[in-house]
Amino acid sequence: MGEMSMSRSDAGLGALLDLGFERFITLSVIKVVYILGMAVIGLVYLGMIIASFTQGVMAAIGAIIVGALVAVLYLIFFRIWLELIVVMFRIGENTSKLVQQAGGTPAGSETSSELGAVGGDG
Repeated sequence: MGEMSMSRSDAGLGALLDLGFERFITLSVIKVVYILGMAVIGLVYLGMIIASFTQGVMAAIGAIIVGALVAVLYLIFFRIWLELIVVMFRIGENTSKLVQQAGGTPAGSETSSELGAVGGDG
């Protein structure tokens, strides 16, 4: 649990300057991206409703009903897309942890001689 809290506190500016890409910032900024996405979808929906009132009452009612369905669908697909990104990063983190627990070296820390030795076994 100590590693988890340490990695979350390192997810700020230090993670942005990590040139070895050993720490991921995606999991810490994904919540902000989701909130921004919800705000954009909501603003587009609101703008569509306001614009539809210039076309008449029936257009406005249609925009309210159809627009709500479209906004919810966009929000669902946006959430699924973000969850897929989180899953990929969690798989990478968990794989690195498993390699470390097994006594191996995590990806990116092999030397060129070790890579040549692995390739020569086949």
